[in-house]
Amino acid sequence: MNKKKRQSEQTKKKMADAARALFVQKGYKATSIEDIVKATGCSAGNIYYHFKSKEGLFLYLIDEWNLEWEETWLAKEPLYPTTIDKLYGMVEHLAFDQLNHPLTRAADEFYNNSEKASDVEERINEIVKGYLIFNQQLLQKGIDNGEFNNTNVEGLAIILDCLLIGLSQHSRNMDRRETLEAYRLAMDVFLHGIAK
Repeated sequence: MNKKKRQSEQTKKKMADAARALFVQKGYKATSIEDIVKATGCSAGNIYYHFKSKEGLFLYLIDEWNLEWEETWLAKEPLYPTTIDKLYGMVEHLAFDQLNHPLTRAADEFYNNSEKASDVEERINEIVKGYLIFNQQLLQKGIDNGEFNNTNVEGLAIILDCLLIGLSQHSRNMDRRETLEAYRLAMDVFLHGIAK
């Protein structure tokens, strides 16, 4: 990477780090581009150059969070020998990550904001599609290993995603133990319908 590109990446990271802190502190809606300008010392034009919009900047942070989650999960996944074990391990990982991640509330606010440009909606759809593909692959392994009935994997992936999204919403005011119990119970119920 040449010097100019490295400096550009450092500037982008500086902006993203400052914006993350503001989104965590103030929330998504209450954080303005002007706030980010003040926090970084960068111009609004520079922010728009790197991220196109406040939404684009937040999507960048979501992508970083997803990558962080995936790397952590991939390090843990070998600890779970069966797909059923992996699903229970995944919900435990999600329960603790969702409960503790600083961007959770700002992300809820972002996703529930009805005012989004079409390119932002398209990117959100790509992110959700990635979650569904992850679920499909995991469930297909369970079918291939003979742990689950051979059924509609695409439909089950959607149901699993909806179950986890719903749990993340309801567990906001639960303590750590209650959250984990809720996630485990949900997985018990989900697996009851598909396990052999």
